[in-house]
Amino acid sequence: MAITNDLLSSTLYSIRDGEVDELYKKLPFLDDAKKHGGIEYEDGGIKIQRPLSVAEHSTISQMATGYEPVSLAVADVLKPAIYDWADFVAPIVISKKEELENSGEKAIVKIVEARMRSVMSLLRRELNKQIIANTSATLTNVGTLNGVTPGANRFFDDAAPGAGQTCVVGGLAKNTLNVPGFFNQFQTAGGAFGTNGLGAMHNIYTAANVITPMGEINSIIASTAAFANYKRSLFINERYIDEKTLDGGRMALAYAGAMISADSDMPTTAGVISSMYFINFDGVKMCIHKDGDFAVSPFEYISGTTARAATVYFKGQLIADHLGSCGLLVNGDTF
Repeated sequence: MAITNDLLSSTLYSIRDGEVDELYKKLPFLDDAKKHGGIEYEDGGIKIQRPLSVAEHSTISQMATGYEPVSLAVADVLKPAIYDWADFVAPIVISKKEELENSGEKAIVKIVEARMRSVMSLLRRELNKQIIANTSATLTNVGTLNGVTPGANRFFDDAAPGAGQTCVVGGLAKNTLNVPGFFNQFQTAGGAFGTNGLGAMHNIYTAANVITPMGEINSIIASTAAFANYKRSLFINERYIDEKTLDGGRMALAYAGAMISADSDMPTTAGVISSMYFINFDGVKMCIHKDGDFAVSPFEYISGTTARAATVYFKGQLIADHLGSCGLLVNGDTF
């Protein structure tokens, strides 16, 4: 019996759910974003608009007798950050020749399954590279956390909060807007994590939580070297327990309740090593179109060929609501 397009399409729909879960499981940023409410869905629109509160709306009037006039002077406190959607797509194709050479319904379905997983893996790697390091050659319209070299929609500047942070996020230049909530926290370990690393982490965590409007740092994404250095710094405080009580899971480290995960895509830019990103998912989010969350199209025959194809489509963008809730630690890859 011939394999219909409907059957192949239903196979993709089934695999897609599992692959999206796998996508989040293997990437620290997306995994933690899903876990901590760092993913929001939009219905549509040409652009993504996020209102930012940049001033006090009104003033306080003190009452001594109760007959004093009340100041009604107010200011417009909202300024919109505007982001373009990032769209990308990848095809899944099977030719008639391949179908005939792989006799049997199960063989053809398995080809489709393998290619679906390959495509999802490709999209996963590229999206992560862009979000973490700005090194994707394809997904250049997606924003990035890597702002060591200032530019548009690069979130974490390599500078202390203030005029030295010149990245442009959502069309707004940080140093022009000049509000504490739009400057990311920053510290350097000075190339000596064993001496300065834990202190720098503490300073970022404290500074972020002092001004965050809600929540705390949820996730810390570290380079593999910085992850190892953090574990090494904690070694003298580690405790050993009976192996029967171990859960057999992967190695997990935390700082002040935030899970620390290693990511090999952490960037080195112009001699500056980005060792750790401190992320509060109330401040930085992935905004995804509700119909473009790695959406799979039905299989269709390609005109003029013997092949049929489906596509995996993504429409979303990295956005910032409160960068002061987040931070960057640099030069902590050496102990």
